[in-house]
Amino acid sequence: MVSPSADPLLVRALRREPVERTPVWFMRQAGRSLPEYLEVRKLGSLMEITHRPDLAAEVTLQPVRRHGVDAAILFSDIVTPLEAIGVDVEIKAGIGPVVAQPFRSRADLTRLRDFAPAEDMPALAETIKLITAELGPQGIPLIGFCGAPFTLASYLVEGGPSKQQSLTKAMMLSDPELFRDLLTRLARIAAQSLREQVDAGAEAVQVFDSWIGTLSRAQYRDHILPVMRDLFDELAELGVPRTIFGVGTGHLLDLLAETGADCVGVDWRIDLADARRLVPERCALQGNLDPAVLLAPDEVIEAEVRRIVESAPPVGHIFNLGHGVLPETNAETPGKVVRLVRELTSAKATA
Repeated sequence: MVSPSADPLLVRALRREPVERTPVWFMRQAGRSLPEYLEVRKLGSLMEITHRPDLAAEVTLQPVRRHGVDAAILFSDIVTPLEAIGVDVEIKAGIGPVVAQPFRSRADLTRLRDFAPAEDMPALAETIKLITAELGPQGIPLIGFCGAPFTLASYLVEGGPSKQQSLTKAMMLSDPELFRDLLTRLARIAAQSLREQVDAGAEAVQVFDSWIGTLSRAQYRDHILPVMRDLFDELAELGVPRTIFGVGTGHLLDLLAETGADCVGVDWRIDLADARRLVPERCALQGNLDPAVLLAPDEVIEAEVRRIVESAPPVGHIFNLGHGVLPETNAETPGKVVRLVRELTSAKATA
């Protein structure tokens, strides 16, 4: 029997402490799958919502109220800090972030002016204070987040989402010094953004590297890992658990752990037991239900949830999806998963 402590369940699991049950939250748990979000969305664009503390806080809290998840994650977008420092970026429906003037040369670095979160993103701290005012009495933590340098660089260089990252890789390989300088600037922006979020009340942070799975092990080790180590060293000063996540990263999991992250997110393409063998014991694991499973019948969902719970490590597991909640997901389904995980893992902890 594990006795609950004063720290939130999620935080304890991220630190690989014994817990009374497995915590659950979902990437993209706030947003298009919720009818209450669609009502808020009528009031403005995604970026406009993030600039209004009352709306951003409301959207962040909606999945906690509906699903009973064990954490909230700040409703925002990974490119918000870029917009805040003057990059002409727009989130286009059905596409994603689109940069009007893609980066192509060293001269473009001058467009990345110094970032001052309190001045450039004044709504951020107020949004977090509104969120934590509701979550704090419930013992539910807020997760702050940022985009990883490579993924932010890919949007700047490609001009928008890209499956192949051909222009980004071309810059990385043909002018590694320029690419390293760009990553270093973006890592600084990411660290400043997360510091502001933690100072305002976030109790854990996650770094999203959405496109990093397109790189080989050698490319990641040579061009990305040094910058990521520096970033996670700086984040260690915040004193909160740090998670790293990327899609299609089964071949990179051990290298993701080498960044110094406390937790490695795992997508659905690899079994958790295999991930545990690749990632050192000091790291927690997060994942890894295929988001498409939430579109299946209840009996399929239950079977898959049970499989993941059974393959998860006994300590240091956070139940999540292997990517974000799909917009066509029934609004009631994530809550069913939360209740099932709670039931299965509470019994497991007391066995």
